[in-house]
Amino acid sequence: MVDLALAALDDGRRIRGGPLPAGGPPVVRAMTRAALGLTPADPAPPDSTGTLLPRTGIGPSAALTGLVEALAAGSADPADPWCAAHLHCPPLAVAVAADLAVSALNPSLDSWDQAPAATTIETEVVATLAALVGFDPDRATGTITTGGTESNLMGLFLGRDAARRGPTGQDALGPAAPGHDAGHQGGPGHRGADRPAPRVFRSAAAHFSIDRAASLLAIDAPPVLVIETDDRHRMRVEALRHALAAHAGPAIVVATAGTTDAGAVDPLRQIAAVVEEHRLRLGGSQDPSRPSGMEARSGRAACWFHVDAAHGGGALLSERLAGLLDGLDLADSVALDLHKLGWQPAPAGVFLTARDDGWASLATRAEYLNPEDDEAAGFTSLLGRSLRTTRRADAFPIAVTLRALGRDGLGARVDACHDLAQHAARTVRADPRLELAFPVTLSTLVFRYRPPQAISDPTASGPTASGPAGPPSPDRVDRINARLRRELLVAGRAVVGRTQLGPRHAVFLKLTLLNPDATTADVDALLGLIAETGDVLAAGGSTRARRRS
Repeated sequence: MVDLALAALDDGRRIRGGPLPAGGPPVVRAMTRAALGLTPADPAPPDSTGTLLPRTGIGPSAALTGLVEALAAGSADPADPWCAAHLHCPPLAVAVAADLAVSALNPSLDSWDQAPAATTIETEVVATLAALVGFDPDRATGTITTGGTESNLMGLFLGRDAARRGPTGQDALGPAAPGHDAGHQGGPGHRGADRPAPRVFRSAAAHFSIDRAASLLAIDAPPVLVIETDDRHRMRVEALRHALAAHAGPAIVVATAGTTDAGAVDPLRQIAAVVEEHRLRLGGSQDPSRPSGMEARSGRAACWFHVDAAHGGGALLSERLAGLLDGLDLADSVALDLHKLGWQPAPAGVFLTARDDGWASLATRAEYLNPEDDEAAGFTSLLGRSLRTTRRADAFPIAVTLRALGRDGLGARVDACHDLAQHAARTVRADPRLELAFPVTLSTLVFRYRPPQAISDPTASGPTASGPAGPPSPDRVDRINARLRRELLVAGRAVVGRTQLGPRHAVFLKLTLLNPDATTADVDALLGLIAETGDVLAAGGSTRARRRS
């Protein structure tokens, strides 16, 4: 079966012939439905083979070969140098092979007797990554997650519940009425008449999952407070200091180490100091071992410092770039994603806390999974380390990769991606048709195509129209860049990202360079294709040119 799947993957890749299938959504949908046994019309009767769930199956070999080929033919391939839109890495072969072993053995980490070895593997992977972050591995703990969204949810979840606890570690709100959660007395965000609600503070460039998590956890009243950023998308520390000074209660401060677009890293050490100022201002005690820590003894002065390093955490593997994350060790919790700058099959998220005593809210006793006497006898349970019950052994490919490549091998891959991004920035600066939005920090490049000034917009009218020799209108520049990206997608030529920046939400393009095997020639050719496609569109044409050979 494995050999059949590998052969079908290769066949599908040849059919695709580039970084993604040509034809756009209608063509891919029709091709995929056909492989699923579905006709363009209504699904066939259940007793027919022309349906996804036929009465009689077509057999394992036919089903596997046909659908793997269709999946490969219809996929965006992150191993192709011209597939560069997202934080979507080409996984290492050794990690893919390790992932196959996990699928074959199918361990589940909700009890020791379902995952004896995998329980130890995850525990040791977490300790190793905690040490990489700068935490004391003997005091830190964590879990493997589905990615930054889950890790950020857990960071806010533990931060919210730490804000509830007073000096004795009990819920500072007092007992809830029967059938009610103490955290929801009086409506979302209520914390009693004498205790302000915890408030979430994050930068304007933070990931959308922060606000989503705040809403899910009912800590969005008062609303999440957005702190302005500087011209490189980093949180302004003084703006945070002023915002916290105006807030008389517990705070959950979220910094970002590697924003999605610019790859910007907030000034972590300075932010940690501001968080500590707020904690002490509210009456908390100094913890000499944790300059920024929210513990039970802090009482009413409750502050939690979470860092979303899902994008930038991989920089810790690079001697050149690790200094960008100075101060990460001062966080209370950290999110990492090794399916970005770690080259793991997704999911490979990691959530870490500096201390192991803040997880009480997840403590669960299920007699069929972690009976107390079993745990006392040494049968370790990780049930209280995750929001999930059934949980795959996703730490195993990470462990294999760490052993196989070591820090130097992984760091070299991070540096190669950073070098590619720096080269791409130089290429953009050298081409008058392209405009760079930010200097490179990690491995993302944000830029846009600028039409020649002599070309007017035949579709525009009124005050935004360009004269024959005037500059193109901002709206027209946006339309060309948006269409440029779609043209490349529909032609199957390249996968280029898109974002919007500034007060008018101008459309920009983005390359996320996570393929260390790509070359500078690949990057130059891709940027040349983008500029040439823009030229055609600016002149009023359309392009569906053939793919590169």
